[in-house]
Amino acid sequence: MVYPKTFQGFAITDLSKWTETELIEYEPKVFDDYDVDIKIDACGICGSDVHTASSGWNTPALPLVVGHEVVGKVVAVGPKVTEFKVGDRVGCGAQVWACLKKTCPACSTDNEVYCPHWVDTYNCTYPPESGKSAGGKAMGGYASHIRVHEYFTFHIPESLKNEDVAPMLCAGITTYSPLVRNGAGPGVKVGCVSIGGLGHFAIMWAKALGAEVYVFSRGEKKREDAFKLGADHYIATGEKGWNEPIKMKLDFIVSSANSSEGFDLGSYLSCLKVGGKFISVGLPEKPFNVGPGSFIANASSLSSSHLGSRPEMKEMLKLAAEKGIKAWNEPIAISAAGVKEGLEKCHHNNVKYRVVLNEFDKAFD
Repeated sequence: MVYPKTFQGFAITDLSKWTETELIEYEPKVFDDYDVDIKIDACGICGSDVHTASSGWNTPALPLVVGHEVVGKVVAVGPKVTEFKVGDRVGCGAQVWACLKKTCPACSTDNEVYCPHWVDTYNCTYPPESGKSAGGKAMGGYASHIRVHEYFTFHIPESLKNEDVAPMLCAGITTYSPLVRNGAGPGVKVGCVSIGGLGHFAIMWAKALGAEVYVFSRGEKKREDAFKLGADHYIATGEKGWNEPIKMKLDFIVSSANSSEGFDLGSYLSCLKVGGKFISVGLPEKPFNVGPGSFIANASSLSSSHLGSRPEMKEMLKLAAEKGIKAWNEPIAISAAGVKEGLEKCHHNNVKYRVVLNEFDKAFD
């Protein structure tokens, strides 16, 4: 590796062996005036990494370096970067670029995560709108370095350890944004579906924001964890008639469910107050099944949410530092074997509740 010309990363090169990676050297996209180069110290493993690598959502382009929960140190800044300097500890999440134009209906309203030209952190190509970056390939965080526009780079509070904060940069913000946008706070009853990489954050944020928290899980094995995370109520949805005691009680529900198999969406909708929302932030590979009658009963609605804005990311990190919130994580040293182990743990839901790759200094030249 000859930084800054080339980076190294653990790349998937054969989709039939998607948990197996090899260390490759590659050229990052051109270094722009507003870019920040980060030497990576930790990177969470996200369900999105699994869905992408396994071709669950679509067929990715190879070679593929995944990872979008990155924490590290700034090693270079473009001439127009104003907020960061070399040596700063920073993070970046699942987006590395957007047009950021004042004429963009998304970017001009702090909704850059919905910009029509957004660039994901990996498995994405920079569009013509990105100027001299056009055509460059975005590669993720299972790597020595990452190159990110400063707008999608964030200072990490000193009190938060790398492994504890990395998963917040995707899983954390993905659940924080719909909670604050829908008014989670004192006097509000919030449902959190699923306890996993996303769901455990939803519970902690909802509690920290002051809401009354109802947690839904298929069985009883996660009951104790739910209360440790901050649940006020626990509902096992494998029990017949589980929704009857809480029909029309909740203001809204945030669902982190990763599978639609056997998922009774109609019963969840019945738990909402009149006009309540069911907000899906998990992305099952197959669609939910539900009829229009389930919505008519209480004028409920089905919606979704994508990541969160820059202001929301800053608010979330500040809240985590103030409340001592951290990801429940299992660290694994990055290597071909470590990546394989981490991806398999995530794929089989065999982790509480996030794998974080660390010890990057030992893996790269």
